[in-house]
Amino acid sequence: MILSATEQLQLLLQNPVFIGCVSSWFCAQFIKTLIKLCSGKVHSIEELFELLIWRTGGMPSSHTALVACLSTSIAFRSGLDSDLFILSFCFFMVTIRDAVGVRRSSGNQAKALNEMGSELKKSGIWEAFKKVKEVQGHTPLEVFVGSLLGFFIGVAFSVL
Repeated sequence: MILSATEQLQLLLQNPVFIGCVSSWFCAQFIKTLIKLCSGKVHSIEELFELLIWRTGGMPSSHTALVACLSTSIAFRSGLDSDLFILSFCFFMVTIRDAVGVRRSSGNQAKALNEMGSELKKSGIWEAFKKVKEVQGHTPLEVFVGSLLGFFIGVAFSVL
């Protein structure tokens, strides 16, 4: 039986793994936005929506929450010994490594380059300097909290 695109979309939107993953990502982004809002770090409505929908970095890690929820949900549905769970767990580990290691390090390096470049531009040595994007990574605590959030949301969507 071949399903139409509409039927396939309906099935996707009813899938508890998909709903749990989207919910964990959105909850993490919402918590992150609330923290920034309460600490006075949101200066415009555009920045508020950017934080809520897209911005990376900060407490908790939404990427980690999403993959923790994915891995937890798959563990409940397919079992810890399934190939699918092992794949999702490896994906979870790579995501954590990237968030804490690679993205955090490259963000710190970009910040240092921007500071040096700005000083060189001020002194007239390098007038054509343009800032590079500072990608935010995560602290281990932000990743840990994101993992817990994703785990508990994955459990909730798996047993309820």
